[in-house]
Amino acid sequence: MLTNKQSDTLYPRFSQAEFSHRYATVRTIMQDAKLAALVVYGAICSQEILYFSDFEVTREAMLVFPAEGDLTLFIQMYNHVPNARRAASINDIRWGGPDTAAEVAANIQERGLAEQKIGIVGMIPVQRYETLKKALPHAKLVDFTRQIQQLRLVKSAEELAFLRKGAELSDRAIEALEHQVRPGITEHQLAAIVEGSYLGLGGKNSIHYMATTPMDHPEICVPAQHLSSRTIEKGDILITEISAQYHGYPGQILRPFTIGTPPTAAYQHMYDVAVEAFHRIASVIRAGATTDEVLDAAEYIHNAGFTIYDDLVHSLGGGYLPPILHTRRTDARPAQPFTFKENMTIVIQPNIITEDEHMGLQVGELVQVTPNGVTSLHRYPMRFIQCGTGR
Repeated sequence: MLTNKQSDTLYPRFSQAEFSHRYATVRTIMQDAKLAALVVYGAICSQEILYFSDFEVTREAMLVFPAEGDLTLFIQMYNHVPNARRAASINDIRWGGPDTAAEVAANIQERGLAEQKIGIVGMIPVQRYETLKKALPHAKLVDFTRQIQQLRLVKSAEELAFLRKGAELSDRAIEALEHQVRPGITEHQLAAIVEGSYLGLGGKNSIHYMATTPMDHPEICVPAQHLSSRTIEKGDILITEISAQYHGYPGQILRPFTIGTPPTAAYQHMYDVAVEAFHRIASVIRAGATTDEVLDAAEYIHNAGFTIYDDLVHSLGGGYLPPILHTRRTDARPAQPFTFKENMTIVIQPNIITEDEHMGLQVGELVQVTPNGVTSLHRYPMRFIQCGTGR
């Protein structure tokens, strides 16, 4: 059951109509699979429980979603329960006790579902799963993660609105880097610039992968997940992958920067190839397009004398979702057939690198799939940014 809390205006919320539609859709596919309930597992940074309850998991939580009746959310950290009761959109929120899975199993028993077929959603640890199996020996536990994941590929109007907000916050981070990066600061300070641009507006960090290297003697080809203490110098390139999120819904924008000087000829050429690859891929994606069309367009990268390191395309919003594509020449196995659908949100992000992996840059952004193509959720222009010039 959804709530009518005084705190409804204090936290981001989806509407009751949105949740009613979600619940009805989920229960339809549960009925088809003959499931009596779902047990949804969530840890920090996972999105499954948010989808059902408006609650962003802080450490660990588990949710019981029955085929009939109200939802129950179990929060593992006792001192996190009061805030969960204010932030979530459901009424029944409890402490998970010493073992959250044991409390979930007891709830399943209280509902009279202990001998029914139960779907498990999320990357549940083996210890929690074993507790459920032991406490519910006559239940049939089945993995239902993929089915919920497939349901989440297509975004609702309310989800798209939150994703646009995440894209706007991500754009602010790129703008802040453009104006504040200069020779003499360290890579650690880049993180402060990025997060400082959106934390005060209700945004949260999803990722800020960044790396710097001299353009004349490059040693790095892909943004780094852990920033170093390296001091940024004139003549460096900064490569970035930025995702700020709003209520769990992120944008994603990838742009390169030069520090204090224009790009070298080699980097300008690499950038031009990356942008051309981006536009070639974007031009073939539309509702009804297939992964083969994307992979055909991506051959341009190899024909231009480069390769890639990171994913070429992946869905985003509600998790890191399929299709997750590389090029044919860089994928460890052939891509599974996939057809794009209207209102999917995907990141197109060619990370163009040299074969020796010493030099690379990345461009891209989050886009929405439409019947006739894609529409960017970002407003920051596609350009090779120069900063730290004293302008």
